Amino acid sequence: MPPVCDTVANWLISRRAILAILAIVLAAVSVERSSHLEFARSIDTMFDRSDPALGPYRRLARGFGSSEVVLAAYDAPDLFTPTGIQHLRQLTNRLESTPGVASATSLASTPLGDRIIEVDDSPAARRIVTLMEGYTLSPDHRTAAVACVLDPADPSRPVSRAETIDLIRREMATQPDGTVAGEPVMLRDGFAMLERDGNLLGTSAGLLAGAVLLVSFRSLRWLVVPLVVVLLALWSTRGVLAVVGLKLTMVSTMLSAMVTIVAIATVVHVIVEYRRQRELGLPAEAALEQTISLLFWPVLGAIATDVIGFGSLIFSKVGPVHDFGIMTAIGAIMVLLAAALTVPFLALAGSFDVDPRRAWGEATLELGLDGLVKGILRRPGRILGISMAIAAVCVAGMARLEVETDFTRNFRRTSPIVRSYDMIESKLGGAGVWDVLVPYAEPIDGTTLSRLARLERRLREEVHTPSADGTATPGLTKVMSVADVLAAISPVSLQRLETTRLGNWIVTGASELLRQQLPQLGRSLIGRDPADGSTWLRVMLRARERQPAEDKRAIVESVRRIVAEEFPATDSRPGGEVTGVFVLLAKLVDRMLSDQWLTFLIAAAGVFLLLAVAFRSPLLSAVALVPNLLPIFVVLGILGWAGIRINMGTAMIAAVSMGLSVDSSIHYIAAFRRRLTAGHAFEAALETAHQTAGRAMVFSTLALVVGFLALTSSGFIPTVSFGALSCLTLAGGLVGNLVILPVLLTLFERWTASGCRTG
Repeated sequence: MPPVCDTVANWLISRRAILAILAIVLAAVSVERSSHLEFARSIDTMFDRSDPALGPYRRLARGFGSSEVVLAAYDAPDLFTPTGIQHLRQLTNRLESTPGVASATSLASTPLGDRIIEVDDSPAARRIVTLMEGYTLSPDHRTAAVACVLDPADPSRPVSRAETIDLIRREMATQPDGTVAGEPVMLRDGFAMLERDGNLLGTSAGLLAGAVLLVSFRSLRWLVVPLVVVLLALWSTRGVLAVVGLKLTMVSTMLSAMVTIVAIATVVHVIVEYRRQRELGLPAEAALEQTISLLFWPVLGAIATDVIGFGSLIFSKVGPVHDFGIMTAIGAIMVLLAAALTVPFLALAGSFDVDPRRAWGEATLELGLDGLVKGILRRPGRILGISMAIAAVCVAGMARLEVETDFTRNFRRTSPIVRSYDMIESKLGGAGVWDVLVPYAEPIDGTTLSRLARLERRLREEVHTPSADGTATPGLTKVMSVADVLAAISPVSLQRLETTRLGNWIVTGASELLRQQLPQLGRSLIGRDPADGSTWLRVMLRARERQPAEDKRAIVESVRRIVAEEFPATDSRPGGEVTGVFVLLAKLVDRMLSDQWLTFLIAAAGVFLLLAVAFRSPLLSAVALVPNLLPIFVVLGILGWAGIRINMGTAMIAAVSMGLSVDSSIHYIAAFRRRLTAGHAFEAALETAHQTAGRAMVFSTLALVVGFLALTSSGFIPTVSFGALSCLTLAGGLVGNLVILPVLLTLFERWTASGCRTG
């Protein structure tokens, strides 16, 4: 009975026409299905679905519509003049009439009307202006803002959320230094950018890689073959994602690049081996059948390690990273399917340009690979020692790795998102928006108001961060609740009446006045959770977005401690909750680094076990891992030395690179084993591995590095980081597999040769 690999090769060749028809059908269905693929356009998709931190955040959204506010700001040096306040009122009315905007609030919306400009003469105006500072007014009174509450998202509405934001932005473009900010704006701009990237970068990467392949093999046919595999694999992957209901996330722009990597690496090994078989004199069909037979198990093993490396990301608690693991694992499987359906037919159809040619200068490459083998055989110990010393210096930098905490740094400095947040950060007191939720029993009485005011005083006085000169500065740039609003609009002081019967009566009356005169602000500060009917008061906080991770953590923990002390949980009532985008992102970045090592360890353990079973030698499996681990550690160490912070792109690189670079090791060891099993000497086996698998590594790595350069043009910095680091780790993996792997095989010649022959 013939081996499985021979049977599969013969079956694929004999049925290549039928398989090509199936490929066309699969492509048509996948293209249609993938048109229904959507982006997950919610900030909470960045987190694990079971994360307990999402409970309060979702309560905030349900009860207060926290994620539905767009802040429209502009320079208004003449704001406190009749002309200035009239202009603000007209702008507020125009924004409120914008389709998709439920309400708009500004300094011109207060009960005082035009008398708000009498801030120097009117205590009531002074109180309201002080209240609005840091919310819709800058502390220097030269920047005004309108808080626009959007209608709930509804696909049946004639105007989409994106169109509403674009209309607001168009209106603000007519204002001096006008801009818009807020979570809906960030999501709208961010995902529009990512959709453009997803379409453009995948195409660019494929075209650049294809150009390298054209130069390398000087054959149009063998340019078309890998590109068809890439396209079919990518379309079918997107089709599967649509069918199973998965949505694209903030890191999904890298999906097409990952599919391109796996597909090109796979097909290049086929091209190099097929060309070798043709040079040995075999007819085209027999050469391709022999190629498929020889590469069947190595390709299957390489795809399996890709699935393990990518699939390890599923264990991440960071939502986009978790989903990216699922998507890329599906993509790797689709590459195998696409190659099986298309390569036999495309390689053998017709007689035009049948054989891949040698690249210009390939003879020099051949001599270089031979010289490299000879050098390794002469001085394996010295080469390993020097390599380990260099790696140790680089790896030491890993201790200096830090996580990027400023979410705006995920975008280029010239992007509208960053410019908007620059204005909010510098003029309105901080772009870090978050909240405290406090449970209460209706109606709001003086006791509740007193406790809330005490909580606010403690937050203002006790939450600090160290400044550059070592002194403590307030960690919160704005603290506002219904207590502040009621104090501002009440005709009498509530401070001494809060806990009296008269105080309760006045507080209740002031609460009704708030709902009538400032309905939007009232809804933003007093809410009911429709999920369980509970009632909550909201304390709106602002902090500086651009500060070190440890300072952010300290601020959040200080707020949590104070809230727990002032509003502790009891058996009958939940305690106060701290939530918001600022809190979630601070928690997210804390998890990135730990998740990176978790997923990396899972990937390394999974690949080790797979190789140990495949090679039937734990030692050979360990030898295969070392040259692939070192480049990852070296690249991460260089990041540490360079002070480059970890973001979502770099947080995935270790596990992904583990799955990708070990593919080359599998092909190298498979070629090495075949030569040894055929009875050749150890040195001859190394030379053959270098000239076959090693040569394919050079071509595929060159194509992929050039292709991945397309990712560095993205407007999303994690995509840029992922592209740049992938280039480095792919190049490092090439060096590892051409230098470190044969060095280790040479040093452990007795055991590795024995394992290869018995395997």
